[in-house]
Amino acid sequence: MNTVLRNPKPVKPQDGRALTFLYKNPLGRILLRLLRSKWISKSVGAFLNTRLSKLLINRFVENNNIDLSEYESDNFTCFNDCFCRKIKSGMRPIDGDENALISPCDGLLSVYKISSGTIYPIKQSKYTVCSLLKNDALADEFEGGYIYVFRLCVNHYHRYCYPASGTKGDNIHINGTLHTVRPIALKHTSVFCENSREYTVIDSDVFGKIVQIEVGAMLVGRIKNLHGVKRVKKGEEKGMFLYGGSTVILLTKGNILPSPEFLKNTDDGFETPVKLGENLLGNI
Repeated sequence: MNTVLRNPKPVKPQDGRALTFLYKNPLGRILLRLLRSKWISKSVGAFLNTRLSKLLINRFVENNNIDLSEYESDNFTCFNDCFCRKIKSGMRPIDGDENALISPCDGLLSVYKISSGTIYPIKQSKYTVCSLLKNDALADEFEGGYIYVFRLCVNHYHRYCYPASGTKGDNIHINGTLHTVRPIALKHTSVFCENSREYTVIDSDVFGKIVQIEVGAMLVGRIKNLHGVKRVKKGEEKGMFLYGGSTVILLTKGNILPSPEFLKNTDDGFETPVKLGENLLGNI
């Protein structure tokens, strides 16, 4: 299979006025501490599960240009019911080639080489696989490999799947805070290594060991994974995020080569729009 050329153009990460205020203004940073607290996220999450939260749905759909005809139902009982809506069968075709590693979600993708444990630097911060996983031995296995960072915005489909068939291990939860995953937060703090997150190791049939990580974000009350240890199939639904922009991360070993398109776009400072089910690799 040849590298798939995608229609969506790569995009430059952007931040809105509200986030600029929260991260750069002294008063905003005081408010930010409040918004990052777990009790605020839990309170917001509880409200978004109530019938009263249905009042927010129409404006949310309108502001984010969401086409509800693509989804199984528009008869939502609460806002979170809308936010983690399930897409119709066939709307996210799964690349059936056994040698295709697929995107586990819709999102904006950046891909980095892992070298000397470092994922990538942003200003003065450096992300490492060890700090991400809190597991030195597991982190060492991915030296020389690649990290795929899928940033989900509120308009994206917030369910995610398994990128390959194989056997998954336990879900490992790491407690943390809840920053936004927008670029402005990445410039000011080690977001992915501070935020609450959950990961699992997948012993895949074709690609060997893969790690998939779900990272919570500001006002995300829950990362909802569906399975414990079990045999999984590529494209099978793994779980969902409740309200908020979120991130899915994949770690692969060095013999699994990503599409050069993703690496070039990332080097040029762009994110590449991808959809669940698309092949992530180069010539296979």
